[in-house]
Amino acid sequence: MGEQNGPTGMRRVVVTGASSGIGAATVRLFRSHGWDVVGVARRADRLAALAAETGADVFTADLTRQADVDALRDHLAATGPVHALVNNAGGAKGLDSVENSEIDDWAWMFEINVLAVKRVISAVLPLLRAGIAGSRGEADAAVSADIVNVTSIAGHVAYVGGGGYNAAKFAAHAMTEVLRLELNGEPIRVIEIAPGMVRTDEFGLVRFDGDREKAFAAYENVPHPLTAEDIAEVIVSSVELPAHVNLDLVTIKPVAQAAPSLVARGELMVRPR
Repeated sequence: MGEQNGPTGMRRVVVTGASSGIGAATVRLFRSHGWDVVGVARRADRLAALAAETGADVFTADLTRQADVDALRDHLAATGPVHALVNNAGGAKGLDSVENSEIDDWAWMFEINVLAVKRVISAVLPLLRAGIAGSRGEADAAVSADIVNVTSIAGHVAYVGGGGYNAAKFAAHAMTEVLRLELNGEPIRVIEIAPGMVRTDEFGLVRFDGDREKAFAAYENVPHPLTAEDIAEVIVSSVELPAHVNLDLVTIKPVAQAAPSLVARGELMVRPR
């Protein structure tokens, strides 16, 4: 299969948005595969619990604050090489029209889904290059580094009520595409994971300001929406492929979801002919 980006040689990955949902599931799975992991999020109590459970290193940071990102960079540089980055932190607010939605919600969505990702990439990319350089000459060392941006199908297909979230995720997708072009010629893979309907507690609660009824209505009677663990499997698998294989874009939806606005409800059944 050729050289592989597996967890040999004390491989270390940074995972943002690690305090819950996809991020926490990704930390757990990388740890079970033998990786050193640095989980990053705002909520120190949840990170502490995750560290106790998995043995991961954790770092508390608000990625919309440049000072916090600088502190994360310095912590990573002082504690060892970095071989992969998973930009998972993100979120949505509201489901109102472009006309009626709150500009502050849009600003927040751009901050966390676009600008925070740019900040972290700018901070960590030099460390990824250093990790590659430090691995040269080791018998079993991987020869590439990885940047995985977790976006959304909302960054590829617009839907009514998507407004600011569509705009932010389309921007995140474009940034990922440009980054891949800019890094052409370097042994650094740029991977985009674009999930559809994933049932996690946090996403809907943030989108609807803690309204549990609204948050979980989207999943009502939907057979088998995706789980955080499903997405973590794809993230880890994409990073552990042979180093010459790049999954540019992986779109993941439950079978019940044909598009952001077309979701089957009730049992999936073969139509009679």
